[in-house]
Amino acid sequence: MIMLIDTHTHLFVEEFDSDWQEAIKRAHAAGVEKLLMPNIDDTTVERMLQVCATDSNCYPMIGLHPTSVDENWEVRLQHIRKWLEKETSFVAIGEVGMDLYWDTAYCEAQKEVFRTQIEWALEYQLPLVIHCRNAYDEMLEVMEPYKCQGLKGIFHSFTGTLDEALRLLEYEGFMLGINGVLTFKKSALPEVLKHIPLERLVLETDSPYLAPVPFRGKRNESAYLTRIAEVLSGIYSVKIEEIEEKTAKNALKVFQIIR
Repeated sequence: MIMLIDTHTHLFVEEFDSDWQEAIKRAHAAGVEKLLMPNIDDTTVERMLQVCATDSNCYPMIGLHPTSVDENWEVRLQHIRKWLEKETSFVAIGEVGMDLYWDTAYCEAQKEVFRTQIEWALEYQLPLVIHCRNAYDEMLEVMEPYKCQGLKGIFHSFTGTLDEALRLLEYEGFMLGINGVLTFKKSALPEVLKHIPLERLVLETDSPYLAPVPFRGKRNESAYLTRIAEVLSGIYSVKIEEIEEKTAKNALKVFQIIR
């Protein structure tokens, strides 16, 4: 059986408090073998590690999400750093990046936090899982000085234009993370992806958010990753097995410590 990899799932958040173990089992039953879990902030690390410790195919990341950057960002970032120094199971720095959708008050602080975590990725030789919303220019401004330093990772939940995709893919070590947005009726992503090689894509759910059609509006979970693979197979006119094989191979290129 070909392996599916969910490169972005938050099975440790409160939406899964009652059934996270069953959600992991459902994912495996659906053929989703490996589940990669980006951290959110300093309050979520312990719970994430507890969940990942129960299954050898669940992998934690460490990072401070841009929407968690507030007036206490320096202290919160120090807490994340301490976890990075003492815990050896993290497979990436994530989820990190820039988000100016809700608020621009902490734009400069977000840039500093993102810059610091890029430095951590280089220091620990770990990939980055990057969140960006309403902040492409700001994100790329921070990343530009590191363009030739061998960074690799994922631009998570890509939903942008073809021009934006091509700008991101100038970072040769990065993939675009594709999730349930692909299945939404008004999404332009299917047309954009027709111009993007399958070799630059990975699959993700971002559960419990962004459930694919026909589950839209409900809690998302990793088992639904198969739906995204099905839609991609139609876009690229290949069998679903090829989507599964290539996207898993792409994920393993990024997360080389996972086998």
